[in-house]
Amino acid sequence: MREILIVGAGKSTAALIDYLLDRAVEQNLKLKIADKELENAVNACRNRKHCEAIELDVFNKKSREPAIKQADLVISMLPARYHIEVARDCVKFNKHMVTASYISDEMRALDEEVKKKNLVFMNEIGVDPGIDHMSAMQVIDRIRDKGGKILLFESFTGGLVAPESDNNLWNYKFTWNPRNVVVAGQGGVAEFIQEGKYKYIPYHRLFRRTEFLEVEGYGKFEGYANRNSLKYQSVYGLENALTLYRGTIRKVGFSRAWNMFVQLGMTDDSFEMTNSEEMSYRDFINSFLPYSPSDSVELKTRHSLKIDQDDIMWDKLIELDLFNSEKKIGIKNATPAQALQKILMDKWTLAEDDKDMIVMYHKFGYELDGEKKQIDSTMVHIGEDQSKTAMSKTVGLPVAISALMILSGEIKTPGVQLPIRKEVYEPILKELETHDIIFKEKETEYLGYNPFGEVGN
Repeated sequence: MREILIVGAGKSTAALIDYLLDRAVEQNLKLKIADKELENAVNACRNRKHCEAIELDVFNKKSREPAIKQADLVISMLPARYHIEVARDCVKFNKHMVTASYISDEMRALDEEVKKKNLVFMNEIGVDPGIDHMSAMQVIDRIRDKGGKILLFESFTGGLVAPESDNNLWNYKFTWNPRNVVVAGQGGVAEFIQEGKYKYIPYHRLFRRTEFLEVEGYGKFEGYANRNSLKYQSVYGLENALTLYRGTIRKVGFSRAWNMFVQLGMTDDSFEMTNSEEMSYRDFINSFLPYSPSDSVELKTRHSLKIDQDDIMWDKLIELDLFNSEKKIGIKNATPAQALQKILMDKWTLAEDDKDMIVMYHKFGYELDGEKKQIDSTMVHIGEDQSKTAMSKTVGLPVAISALMILSGEIKTPGVQLPIRKEVYEPILKELETHDIIFKEKETEYLGYNPFGEVGN
């Protein structure tokens, strides 16, 4: 019997575990679900056959090593910074490994040793990164196989709330790690290329430089730039592309509203606030406003952010109960970002009957036989419930499919890698279609990065 060890039993593991257990008999599988909190692993197994829950502390060698040594393949669903603890043991005990996270410098440093031992360390095989890589490379390779030259590539992904559950003024709820949403875009400048020109957006301008996207059947969205699009020049072989831009999708209006928090300093994660545990929501926002012996917090907020009386931005702040003097932050030594996250989780946590949604949008501009063309490719997937979420399925399914392909020898190329080769992406995308994760392509007139006919660069 082949044993797969899954380390970490968080929300995104539900679809992964279901997929593997549904195939346990035919694939001769046994699953071990490991978590620091045994209860999480037990809940993930749900007393199903071929599934065993164990307690595992990734920083405890005596807890970690025996579990990894016994497995045939290890899937790490831990936070990205902890993968390396698992990876080193996988090298030591000659085990294949799969993660959904970006390849870290520490992970990349293991590549030579992983290749020597003929192991497959598949990374970036979730949704973003993951399905975005595979769906992009499928089209890019198809264009190249015909003799075409890529001129433009833009890619956007967003974890959103489904239309039927979209019932707040922000058109947003947390469908994944709230902290990542609050600190998004920090830690560096957004870098990309548009029409051969290098462009940069510093954090304080990030949410005011957005693009508009139209997804058939779902309306208009906006996208703001991810931190570094330029590394995908080498990853996708797009060194000669004139435009290369990757971004995050939100509903129109979100970025302008979020920018209010950025301008006030409420997303800052670099310092701790005094007496944050006892601080009210009203005290929190007031701490970023100038002192006035007479003006109310509301008036100071309007003035600082230049919010007119009839501006919907004000209604969005009111909806979050930001000016409540009774509700407490309740977190000792909180950073502004942590305090803001607490406030937002009050309002943006998915209700029991809410559904989430993943939206992905690729734009490919290319030249073939002297003619410029464009393909727009979109994917929308809506979750079923709070267990079978769109996020869980789009992260977990590709992880599970690739794990089985590695065990079965369908993925043979060793090394620390991401899923950009045909032997990897073609069968995975085909299998994802059977789970209603489908890309729709539309050929359009090539516009370049000039959607509004503006002159200049």
